[in-house]
Amino acid sequence: MEMNKTLINQVEMPVPGFGTWKLADGPVAFQAVTAALEVGYRHIDTAQIYGNEESVGRAIKESGLDRQEIFLTTKVWNNQQSYEDTLASVEESLNKLQTSYLDLLLIHWPNPIELRENEAWKLRNTEVWRALESLYQAKKVRTIGVSNFQIKHLEALFASVSIKPMVNQIILTPGLSQDSLVQFCREHEMLLEAYSPLGQGEIFKHAAMIDLANKYDRTVGQVALRWSIQKGFVPLPRSQNPDHIRENLNIFDFELDPEDMEFLDQLTGIAQMQDPDTAKF
Repeated sequence: MEMNKTLINQVEMPVPGFGTWKLADGPVAFQAVTAALEVGYRHIDTAQIYGNEESVGRAIKESGLDRQEIFLTTKVWNNQQSYEDTLASVEESLNKLQTSYLDLLLIHWPNPIELRENEAWKLRNTEVWRALESLYQAKKVRTIGVSNFQIKHLEALFASVSIKPMVNQIILTPGLSQDSLVQFCREHEMLLEAYSPLGQGEIFKHAAMIDLANKYDRTVGQVALRWSIQKGFVPLPRSQNPDHIRENLNIFDFELDPEDMEFLDQLTGIAQMQDPDTAKF
């Protein structure tokens, strides 16, 4: 079972999505995406830097599903820094994905390390975003957005765009709810996608998460994803295990109590945010 979120331009996004970060190109990514589509996911998230667009595209092509049934996302990486290079890179992504259009295209990272001096990232984001707007207006992309953008990056972009981002994909997981950024995005009618919704590995051995999973007779992953759903986010869980892939979709037939939601907001030790201003890429 899945549900949909409606973006500001009335495009429907299936929830949850299936993430493909760290799924190696070839059999690993192909089989994982195939398994996800077989159990009912209709939202697949990849990126240029993941290096697996070809396998993702092949899995979608060979699934037997109509392309229009699937919401497909990719992201423009840091090496694309001009309008023309961005357009060329998206054409390459479309070819790898074996599709004529994307459902969502994102700027992956707000400030590549080589552009931090004199805030050169501002011009780069403006140029890349101009390309995204062109693709949107040409109907090669149904929705456009950003990833990992903090408030200052968004404010800088707003100063020079005609279309605001419709999505911000950021790390969101129990104990890392980024409340100020989430509120800012919602004030500007951006949908929040949650990458790493299961934290960064620690969540599965966290005593409090195990206790809550036992309370609801669910898996730790299902509890974390349910938290994300109730916060209004679109989680993007990733797994290679077919059983986990199926479990992560079954999050709509139970609800976390308000006190448990508040408790999960305050958890520690689940994940850390990578600061866009200091990350080494």
